[in-house]
Amino acid sequence: MIAEIEKYIEIQNNIDEILKNSPFKMSYIIEKSGIKKPTFFKKLKEKRFTPEELLVISKTIEPKQWRNETKEEILESLKQTEQDFKNGKGVPGEIVLENMKKRIEKYKEDALRNIWKSATGSTKY
Repeated sequence: MIAEIEKYIEIQNNIDEILKNSPFKMSYIIEKSGIKKPTFFKKLKEKRFTPEELLVISKTIEPKQWRNETKEEILESLKQTEQDFKNGKGVPGEIVLENMKKRIEKYKEDALRNIWKSATGSTKY
């Protein structure tokens, strides 16, 4: 029980950084929390969300597929994945890797293009 309380305190003390590093926009998190915007920012500044509010915020920024699953949920997910693969619903790892490499290259090109545009003002790269 001590570990859980320490984790709660850690989350409460670092909630601003947690939200900053979240892939979601603050406006979306505020909307899902049900807390009025000025109140949300005051609570964020003072780091005084209630445990219930932190739970709602956590569920918003950490959807089910990202949260820690129970052993039973993991085993069920693995069984379903195995069955899907047997039924031809899977994608071979080589294809996934190739697609990832293509996406990374595109991101690199876009980043270089943006740097070039910022440095020169020109859109031609």
